[in-house]
Amino acid sequence: MQPNFEKMTTPALRAYVLAHRDEIEPLRVIYHRRSSDSEAVWFHPPKTKEEEISQLEMLKEMIDKSEKSK
Repeated sequence: MQPNFEKMTTPALRAYVLAHRDEIEPLRVIYHRRSSDSEAVWFHPPKTKEEEISQLEMLKEMIDKSEKSK
């Protein structure tokens, strides 16, 4: 009998997926939990060192914000 993937926490589901790579259903559930592309932040490859630094700063701010909301 398989666990109820819909009720599993994301970290638990991720661990299950990694341990049972041949099962499709947990992959479907974890795929549907991801953020949609419209909510994603896309970074283009930096063309200059200044762009690289700017993108890294933005990424750090996003990570900090995400960590504080947990």
